[in-house]
Amino acid sequence: MLVVDDSRSQRTMLSAMLTRQGFEVVQAGSGVEAIRIIESNAPDLILSDWMMPEMNGLDLCQHVRGLPSARYIYFILLTAKSEKEAVAQGLDVGADDFLTKPVSAQELRARIMAGARILQMERELARKNAQFSAALEEIQGLYGAIERDLAEARKMQLALVPEKFRDFGSAQVSLLLKPSGHVGGDLVGMFDAGRSRVAVFSIDVSGHGVASALLTARLAGNLSNGAPEQNVALVLDPDGHYIGRPPQEVATLLNDVMLEEMQSDLYLTAIIAYINVETGAVDIVQCGHPNPAIIRADGSVEIIGRTGLPIGLIEDAEYEQWRIALEPGDRLLFYSDGFTECVGQNDTMLEESGLKKILAQNAELEANDFLEALVWDLDLFCKTPDFPDDLSCALIEFRGEAAPKPDA
Repeated sequence: MLVVDDSRSQRTMLSAMLTRQGFEVVQAGSGVEAIRIIESNAPDLILSDWMMPEMNGLDLCQHVRGLPSARYIYFILLTAKSEKEAVAQGLDVGADDFLTKPVSAQELRARIMAGARILQMERELARKNAQFSAALEEIQGLYGAIERDLAEARKMQLALVPEKFRDFGSAQVSLLLKPSGHVGGDLVGMFDAGRSRVAVFSIDVSGHGVASALLTARLAGNLSNGAPEQNVALVLDPDGHYIGRPPQEVATLLNDVMLEEMQSDLYLTAIIAYINVETGAVDIVQCGHPNPAIIRADGSVEIIGRTGLPIGLIEDAEYEQWRIALEPGDRLLFYSDGFTECVGQNDTMLEESGLKKILAQNAELEANDFLEALVWDLDLFCKTPDFPDDLSCALIEFRGEAAPKPDA
């Protein structure tokens, strides 16, 4: 505790009172001397006379409040003044309390103990703030590491679709994948299925985030074009060539893998289709995925589909395989529900009817330009700045000879 007074007798009296009460006291005969003491070893509490030459108590208090001290110093002014204006002036420069001369030992102790309680609370608050700052710094470090990891994970997930466009001459396949967050649960892809056939799939894993993304990575391995021996959709024919299993059988195998091997709470919707690039015949299995859309050569749009059960929910689920025939100039679109379930400015979903309008107004565009235009128009429709769900598309365009009519 620091006692500041230009009167030696007053300092001695106050110091004696405080020492008898158990306080450790340092004395200063002027404001300038007090500043030197404060700057070398700041006290917890200062008891200063108001009226002093050179630097009075108000000036000293103002100086103390301007110091870059790591802890709070409680300041009590001693004064013979009792006017409200004087008290207000003292409070305005930062004084915490006042004592009117002559000072009694009981009142002095009571005011100091009140200050000690405030200082104790201030020290406790400072300690907790330090703990909070340390915890916040640690959290920010962890968050930064997670952000970096998720950014890398996003790159890796987008790399699951290494080939976004392929021209087969008589047909083209274009793919689009846009996770709504760092990583998502959508996946699209294609692989060779033998005998002039190309497999195209569109998958939407339930949920969002890391768990869904990990499952898409596993599925990408199961439907890989680069490792046909690991692709559950491919088998060797008698000549030693890999050919595609029927889409219906692929859906059943994936359902078994989900339920028996992965044993996850997640499930997925999917469309798995084989297109004959020479005839335009498309064999499809639809597993709870949104209904495909056909954009005819004349620009008209049809929504078709047979719904089906999701994969990974029901043991021994049965899946129906069906066929459509694309005419030259027709395009077949598979898409995730991030499109149809997008909420617009009027709080209604886009749904199939809204999607048909977007498809029709962009029907003259081709390949990737067509898919990017769909995303652009959906962004104009969307209520929020960011898409709330992942977006994915697979577009098949047939240019060759007309396909045989669908099986009856």
